[in-house]
Amino acid sequence: MIKSISSADKIFSPFEESLAAYTFPYKFTFPFDYEPHPLSLLAVEKLQSHLENQQEWDHNFGLKADQEGTVIGKMFGVLVVRTEDDEIGYLSAFSGKLAGGNHHQKFVPPIFDGMADGGFLNTGMEKLSLINQQIKALEDKETETQQEVELLKTTRKAHSVSLQKEIFDQYNFLNQKGDKKSLCEIFEDASYKNPPAGAGECAAPKLLQYAFQQNMQPIAIAEFWWGLSPKSDFRKHGHFYPACREKCEPILGHMLGGIEMDEQPF
Repeated sequence: MIKSISSADKIFSPFEESLAAYTFPYKFTFPFDYEPHPLSLLAVEKLQSHLENQQEWDHNFGLKADQEGTVIGKMFGVLVVRTEDDEIGYLSAFSGKLAGGNHHQKFVPPIFDGMADGGFLNTGMEKLSLINQQIKALEDKETETQQEVELLKTTRKAHSVSLQKEIFDQYNFLNQKGDKKSLCEIFEDASYKNPPAGAGECAAPKLLQYAFQQNMQPIAIAEFWWGLSPKSDFRKHGHFYPACREKCEPILGHMLGGIEMDEQPF
């Protein structure tokens, strides 16, 4: 007997209540300007309840008095989906890392896990750290070491550029047709010199990537801010926000190709 995805996959959260009173959208959410669909609001309510009650991890959102650690608010997202078994439910994601990690129960995985043990990123960062130590040691000396320092700085820059490119190469994004594009290809098409830092780490690309990998049909999406706002920003706890233009627009342009979306408001 083949198990339904709701019992085999803890990442997919099925709606347990009847959805008879809900009207399903004819088109997918335009992610850069939207009013959350009622189904998205239902998913958000459930995810926010999870955030308030879970005991698996500890992250200081700035919402509890005397909690230790730096206050870091976080963007979360939900994607309402239909599975191959015609089940309706939702996926959850967070932007960047949560509680210092990439993997938590209920949330989709990252597109690339740079924190994986034994991965090339850790090795590459260790090499950069060693070069930095060598530069500092030479600069602390009072002898003529300028040429050695400059050579090490050139080596450091080349290694850093190579490591960044290797990281970019790990990010490959799917669309509903199964077409795959790398991060560099996507941003080259968008006339960017290089992808911006953090591209591919936002909630929306993570949600769509997992849905397409599992042959799920996206129905509606919504993203909200949870926690106190950083001083440099004006995001408010519990408020909804569109996907970011700089990092997400080129990526979502590829991922949502062929999917009929709501009209862009003017």
